[in-house]
Amino acid sequence: MLALAGTAGLAGCGGGEARENVDRPAPPVTLTAAIHDDLVRVSPSSIGAGTIVLVVSNQSAKAQKVTFETDEVAGRTGGRRASSPTIAPSGTGRLTIDAREGAYEVHVGDRAIRGARVFVGPPRASGQNRVLLP
Repeated sequence: MLALAGTAGLAGCGGGEARENVDRPAPPVTLTAAIHDDLVRVSPSSIGAGTIVLVVSNQSAKAQKVTFETDEVAGRTGGRRASSPTIAPSGTGRLTIDAREGAYEVHVGDRAIRGARVFVGPPRASGQNRVLLP
């Protein structure tokens, strides 16, 4: 009886379709930005496509909300856009965007503060076979 139960248990294991082994995506990259009273600065200003985390320091006198978006108006694939929560003066905030190739603008709602341009190039290399990645 016990042998029969063990055989029935083995019959339920495995099987199914073969799993396709897909490389891991590129690890996220962190960019830094600073909001000043007259402009936004971003470093670095060019990066490969993939997940980008933008860490922002608000050095202006007013609370600001930062937007990272493509500068294409009516592209055939649609634009990408991400915004931070409102960042208090002397505070920090962050936003995350999955950026594809193209030109982007990082700006705030106050049009007296000039935005920064970020250029996103071809996709970054996979994180496959790299240890200690998130």
